[in-house]
Amino acid sequence: MRILQLGDISGQSGMSSVFLGLKSLKKEEKIDFVIANGENASQGFGISGEDYLSLISMGIDVITSGNHIWQKEDIFPFLDKMDNIIRPVNYPDGVPGKGWTIKDKVAVINAQGRVNMPSTDCPFRTVKAAVEKIRKTTKIIFVDFHAEETSEKEALAFYLDGLVSCVAGTHTHVQTADEKILPEGTAYITDLGITGVLDSVIGSREDLAIERALTQLPIKSEVKQGKASLSGIIVDVDDESGKALSIRRIIR
Repeated sequence: MRILQLGDISGQSGMSSVFLGLKSLKKEEKIDFVIANGENASQGFGISGEDYLSLISMGIDVITSGNHIWQKEDIFPFLDKMDNIIRPVNYPDGVPGKGWTIKDKVAVINAQGRVNMPSTDCPFRTVKAAVEKIRKTTKIIFVDFHAEETSEKEALAFYLDGLVSCVAGTHTHVQTADEKILPEGTAYITDLGITGVLDSVIGSREDLAIERALTQLPIKSEVKQGKASLSGIIVDVDDESGKALSIRRIIR
């Protein structure tokens, strides 16, 4: 299978880039399955029910998320009922939604880091437990690790090497140039990048980010509008073993 995984969709410009560019990208690259992080789709913070439905209609198969998934309460019913949107698996029992799903023989797990992030359960243990269950059904497993710290992302990837097809980082919105296949066959990249405006400060207006740095005042970020890009990776996976055959970064 050939799987496209997109980085954080940021605001209306990010939504527009998916609307304008995803269909042609899927056709040109012969993509079989699309995963995208949608937790910043609605004005940069959270994802609304309406934006969720729009992204699914645009051709995304599974939407992952992160710490901002809780900011739009109208997404909660979709988290509970639908198999194509997930929240981090390492939140405590009782919160809306689920942390992994299987769709068209592809399993997708979402996890959230703990370094410089809101307090959650251990992502290593919770993801490993999910993987053990999932491998009874399919070996094609993609992990979106929504985390701040590079070392935490790399450590999880090596921890899961050979057990999952890919570990891809999200959350920091800047695409890294460290895509590789680990020794036991797991593809890895520290961050997929932003599906949104590249000429920005992680998707937000640079003038406000500069003013906040200069004054130390609590100036609220605003998502930047303008020409946007699709950012992520394309991974070829062996259908039988679930091991990655290749990984390639894209910015379109």
